[in-house]
Amino acid sequence: MSEIVNLEPRLVWEQFDAITRVPRPSKKEGKIIQYLVDFAREHGLEYKKDAIGNVVIRKGATPGFEDRPTVILQSHMDMVCEKNSDVEFDFDNDPIRTRIDGGWVRAEGTTLGADCGIGMAAALAVLIDPAIEHGPVEALFTVDEETGLTGAFELGEGMLTGKYLVNLDSEDEGELFIGCAGGIDTIATFRYTTEEAPKNYAFFRVDVSDLLGGHSGDDIDKGRANSNKIVARLLWDGMQSHGLRLAYFSGGNLRNAIPREAYAIFGVPAGDKEEFVKRYELFAADVKAEYRSTEPNFRITLNEMPAVDRVLDARTQTGLVYALVGVPNGVVAMSQAVKGLVETSTNLASVKFEGDDRIVVTSSQRSSVESAKTYVMQAVESVFALAGADVAHSDGYPGWAPDPESLLLERTRESYVRLFGEEPKVRAIHAGLECGLFLEKYPELEMVSFGPTLRGVHSPDERLEIATVPKFWALLADLLRTI
Repeated sequence: MSEIVNLEPRLVWEQFDAITRVPRPSKKEGKIIQYLVDFAREHGLEYKKDAIGNVVIRKGATPGFEDRPTVILQSHMDMVCEKNSDVEFDFDNDPIRTRIDGGWVRAEGTTLGADCGIGMAAALAVLIDPAIEHGPVEALFTVDEETGLTGAFELGEGMLTGKYLVNLDSEDEGELFIGCAGGIDTIATFRYTTEEAPKNYAFFRVDVSDLLGGHSGDDIDKGRANSNKIVARLLWDGMQSHGLRLAYFSGGNLRNAIPREAYAIFGVPAGDKEEFVKRYELFAADVKAEYRSTEPNFRITLNEMPAVDRVLDARTQTGLVYALVGVPNGVVAMSQAVKGLVETSTNLASVKFEGDDRIVVTSSQRSSVESAKTYVMQAVESVFALAGADVAHSDGYPGWAPDPESLLLERTRESYVRLFGEEPKVRAIHAGLECGLFLEKYPELEMVSFGPTLRGVHSPDERLEIATVPKFWALLADLLRTI
């Protein structure tokens, strides 16, 4: 066991520690599903698993609370699997290596999985803590939230009976969330051939690394750099000034993470080598200056390498680089209804060579306004289509429209004020939550989302603030007692 099991509330941290030792990548949740089933059996609790793998564990009311309404505690069981490039780690088999770092818990070079492992831990603790008073409880654990919301999309019939749902997937203590953005992915596929690399060319590899990255919803408004964009900008400049020829490009990983690393392999005429290096140095200095306030650890390096045999055909190279430079990225519009809320955004998530003839570019669009989500998706598609790519979209998911008159919200707010003597912030979030999909299946649900403070989510910098976990736990316990 990790040192985190000595933190308070001990029962919650013990459950979280156990969860971190069970591999649970998105779409590979078999081990954590079995863990939850075994947990229910061990503690004599009723459980149900649907065809897609979602698990609900039910516990009856504590004595004297039998007439209370059923409350659903909801979290997702998968985690974003990101690591630093210099870290050896197998997310399919290795336990997360947690450590205490000042006032935070973090992992050694990987994502921590507190999104949404700490929510899972709180729900499991409720199910086995004899001191928590509550009405009937249903703890719902969904699969594949991070890469497709598949569990919420395919939630089985009869999995839920409660009217009130508490989503445990928020990341700012002191804030109650009552709405979220909807989203859709846009995937552009370039078909390419290769041709013999030109003679008398000098070849280089450029690497962008050590960016902050982060959640493409929560962190999109923080002005962070996108590694794919930076590399594409250098390639574009080299194409105009030196006849650059591209051999390879790889950047980013997950659709819902701002890309932190990218690299490309390319050549320029050998006679232009010194001039190109000078242009690169000016470019690197300019980009570092652009992001001096938001990317303190930003690194870009250029290294000469042996010549390659093949490069991309010129037509595909032009279409790819121009599209990567031209496609919108970041905040598109701020909300006119909710001050400070990002309404619409898009994230150029990853660029990958796949097989011998395809380059796949994945991007993700979000908006709390359905028509705006459609528009930004159309804008992204248009750029890639004009560049010659085949464009497809995911099914998308709906937003969660705020209900400021919700009784569940009012009771949660009252609990917070009673416990901590101050008003919580009530707001919507630009990140996607599963709540909109639950509402489609169960229109009578009232929902609220809260959690402890997380930072650096979806990146190896992910960390959980220790002091906020007792407050999160106290709020959940008081709400269950009083709703």
